[in-house]
Amino acid sequence: MTLSADRPENWWHPTVGLTWQWHISEPPVETSVAAQVFDIDLFDNDSAVIDVLHALGRKVICYMSVGSWEDWRPDRGQFPPEVLGRDYDGWPGERWLDVRQIERLAPVMRARFDRCRAMGFDALEPDNMEVHDNDTGFPITYEDQLRYARWLADEAHSRGLAIGMKNAPDSVKDLLPHFDFAITEDAFVQGWAEEMRPFIQAGKPVFAAEYDDTGVDFPAACRRARELGFSLIQKHRILTAWRLTCP
Repeated sequence: MTLSADRPENWWHPTVGLTWQWHISEPPVETSVAAQVFDIDLFDNDSAVIDVLHALGRKVICYMSVGSWEDWRPDRGQFPPEVLGRDYDGWPGERWLDVRQIERLAPVMRARFDRCRAMGFDALEPDNMEVHDNDTGFPITYEDQLRYARWLADEAHSRGLAIGMKNAPDSVKDLLPHFDFAITEDAFVQGWAEEMRPFIQAGKPVFAAEYDDTGVDFPAACRRARELGFSLIQKHRILTAWRLTCP
C-alpha cells in the first residue's frame, strides 16, 4: 500500500519538545502523570483509559511488537508457524519474526492496527522493528527490514495513525520521510543519540529513554538532550509508571 501524492496527511503530527510517559508494564496506567504524550500497551488497556487521557489533553501511542512473537498475547495463535524464528535472547516467551514474509504477517498486524484505531489511539510504537542484525534464524537483510518498516508506516497512515521509528539509527536516512517521530532506548549511554538529529531537524520529535540499570550519567544526558531538542526521561527497564524527568 502506497499513499497517493494528493492524499491528505490526516493523522497526528507531533512536534518537537513534547513531554512523554512510557508505561507498558504493571497496569493500570497512572493517568495523573504530568506528560503530554503517553505510550501504553495495546492489549493491557481499554478505550476508557484512552478516553481519560484524551479528556486531559494527552495524546496516546499504541505499543506493540512488530518484530517478535510473544507467547502471552491473545493473538499468539494467529501467527503462522513458519514466521516464528529463534528465541529473543533475554526476553523469555519471545521469538523473532520473519519480517520478509509480509503477506503472512499482514493479517495479524492489520488486525492489531485496526484495534489501535478502534480504541482511539493517536499513534503506534512498532517495537523490535530493527531485526536484520539480530540472530533471528532467518537471512533477513537491511533491505528486508526497510521494506517491512515502510509497509508498517503505510498501514498506520492509511488508518489515520501516526507512527514512530523505534531505535534503528542506521535507518534514519531511509525511513525519516515515512515516520512521524522516533523513540529511542539507551541512545545516550550507547553513544548514538546524534544519529537521530535529522528527526529534530525535520520538526519531528525524538522521545528518548535511558534506563537506570546501565550506569548512564543521566544529568549529563539531560544536558545533551536539551541541546539536541530530545524529550528525555529515565525509566526502569520494566516499564512501570516510575519516571524520572530531567532537572
